[in-house]
Amino acid sequence: MAKLYFYYSAMNAGKSTTLLQASYNYRERGMHTLVLTPELDRRYGIGKVASRIGLQSEAITFQSHTNLRILCEREHLAQTLHCVFVDEAQFLTRQQVDQLTDVVDELNIPVLAYGLRTDFLGNLFEGSQYLLAWADSLQEIKTICHCGRKASMVLRIDAEGKPLREGEQIKVGGNESYVSVCRLHYKEGMSTRRTDELPFTAE
Repeated sequence: MAKLYFYYSAMNAGKSTTLLQASYNYRERGMHTLVLTPELDRRYGIGKVASRIGLQSEAITFQSHTNLRILCEREHLAQTLHCVFVDEAQFLTRQQVDQLTDVVDELNIPVLAYGLRTDFLGNLFEGSQYLLAWADSLQEIKTICHCGRKASMVLRIDAEGKPLREGEQIKVGGNESYVSVCRLHYKEGMSTRRTDELPFTAE
């Protein structure tokens, strides 16, 4: 029986790498996958999912008004789908998460969604909120803060590395705009290690 999976983390935990590897595993065994990514994320070009270590794949883009159930059914009729992968799943709407449950329940196609849990203010994204509520399986992909603790929060930073505490929820960016930290250093707004925390000092 197909299931809806949600793999969540802070930034730079390797979500896209994990997605691409899983999709490759299916295809290596002669099965067909569909990779979806939000159109607003154009860091690597339109219709591409890419990881920081160089892996990438073509993908079909979606917007907030795209009916993902219809999209998946159309692709399934053209060529049997064995799995659907969704990158940057935090940008899904409530309705789209519901549509993905239909893909699982009615089309019997497993859906693996990968995304951030919370934004830079510590609030749930809409897509993540409903994936956490409705997914059959939840899995955290872990990464670490600069102090070595588990990073569970995301700081949005300016060009000087200073934390920003206000702004629009959605602003696509990479290491130049965001850093993953533990809860303590999120509260303190500390995006990098202090000199006295380093394991060695320069002579």
